[in-house]
Amino acid sequence: MSKTFITQPLLFLLTAFFIFSFYPTEAKKKKKDAKIKVLLIDGQSKSHDNWREWSPVLLKQLDDAGLFLVDIATSPRKGESLDKFNPRFKKYDIVVSTYDGDIWPARTQRNLENYLAEGGGMVVIHAADNAFPEWEAYNLMIGLGGWGSRTSDAGSYVYLNNKGETILDNSPGACGQVGEINKYTVETLPVFHKITQDLPPKWMHAEDELFASLRGPAKGLGILATAYSTITQRHEPVMLTVKYGEGNIFHTTMGHSKQSISCVGFMTTFVRGCEWAATGNVTFGIPEDFPSENASSSRTY
Repeated sequence: MSKTFITQPLLFLLTAFFIFSFYPTEAKKKKKDAKIKVLLIDGQSKSHDNWREWSPVLLKQLDDAGLFLVDIATSPRKGESLDKFNPRFKKYDIVVSTYDGDIWPARTQRNLENYLAEGGGMVVIHAADNAFPEWEAYNLMIGLGGWGSRTSDAGSYVYLNNKGETILDNSPGACGQVGEINKYTVETLPVFHKITQDLPPKWMHAEDELFASLRGPAKGLGILATAYSTITQRHEPVMLTVKYGEGNIFHTTMGHSKQSISCVGFMTTFVRGCEWAATGNVTFGIPEDFPSENASSSRTY
């Protein structure tokens, strides 16, 4: 068993290094008042039959923010040919994915790899980190993933222990675990990042799955927030950033259901994550109905 401990002060320095490395001297330039072009990818989810409920809520959240223009690329159904599924990623500032289904054609994979390597942005939501275990570049994009055919060969567990130390753990074991659906406390790490700036240190998330025991290459990875898993008895990452080439990725493990993504905490961090991944900046503020430490807060969509 091999574990690497990163203490909180060192984590702060490393995170600061990553953050300032991720940003150009200026945020990505856009025309004044130009909206961020978003491509939302959906169409399949191996373990979530309710995926059709997600897209209308995500679209409404982005529309309400007033910052985005959104198109949707819906894949063919499971088992149908994906040969013609080749979204034009480069038309967009950011790609948002809830997709967890059949493997994309090699051409589509290369196009996403090139798009991110050249500075595109991406947001990965919940079970999208279960997707494509055999696609090496995708595992680098998401930082940590679970399930599928992933094994200990996928990379290290990454979590915080009770001392606040970040652990890279190469122990053998499951790649992905999840307990019962419950509310849980999200703990914002005390490191500066534009996505989590001004968020409370702790806030109550609505009923959701809490992913645990995710594994991955964890290259260019920064942890923004965690939640305590009673399965693993450790603080599991729930919000991550990843650097892939020149591209920025925001990865949230939250979002199992319509109820989960209707949480104001999810909505706020999703919108801010989209803005950051696309531009390197965040202007979307913290709403007054943001959850408190002891009470969740949701909106009706």
